[in-house]
Amino acid sequence: MGMIEEMIPNGRLVLPYVVPYVAYILIASFFHGYISTEVIYAIRIIVVAALILWARKWYFPLKGPNSPLISTAIGIGAGILGFIVWVLLMLPFAAYQVRQPWSEGVFILNLLSTGLIVPVFEEMLMRGFIFRLSLQWDQAKKINQGDPLMVALNELSINSVAPGDWSWFAVVVSTIAFTLGHHMQEWLAAFVFGLLMVWLWIIRKDVISCIVAHAVTNIILAIYVFTTGKWNLW
Repeated sequence: MGMIEEMIPNGRLVLPYVVPYVAYILIASFFHGYISTEVIYAIRIIVVAALILWARKWYFPLKGPNSPLISTAIGIGAGILGFIVWVLLMLPFAAYQVRQPWSEGVFILNLLSTGLIVPVFEEMLMRGFIFRLSLQWDQAKKINQGDPLMVALNELSINSVAPGDWSWFAVVVSTIAFTLGHHMQEWLAAFVFGLLMVWLWIIRKDVISCIVAHAVTNIILAIYVFTTGKWNLW
């Protein structure tokens, strides 16, 4: 990942960033009720991993100007914090949710999917593409450049955004987009978690810290839910 060097307009980058995310959702929606949950997760892993490999040549670099090892360590710490925050904010809503227990097969495949696949395509889309596009949209608005969104899509490239650059508009838009990708009862937890990921981007100036944090949160949460039987937290 992070192979791209040329300034490809954002409009041409939409598909590589969006398709893995959409495919992950549609696979579950299309096959739900027809095949087992284990098979659905297996299909998701294979198809979405293949799509990420296809899209990687358009992705911006995961690393920033700072040490990737330190970013990884900070990402692990932020992931643990993210797990704690998620559980605490979900507790008031979880009491009203009824979820089916996972089998061992579902747990393992879920762990592989949400621990290795989801953090990559979600962070590349949310804190990468949508955040950076929103930043450039905001910047175009501030200098009255015609239709700011069209300028951002057709004349600018997210690859030109400086590591760690941000605006409140980009923070809000990307965090809302991330939040809306979750179930309604998860919105509060997802919104706060999204802010945590943006904070990582700003202080570490890279996306690798966000991916690591997201992966750690998902892995710990999956293990916690499976071992405690608190299925309504997922």
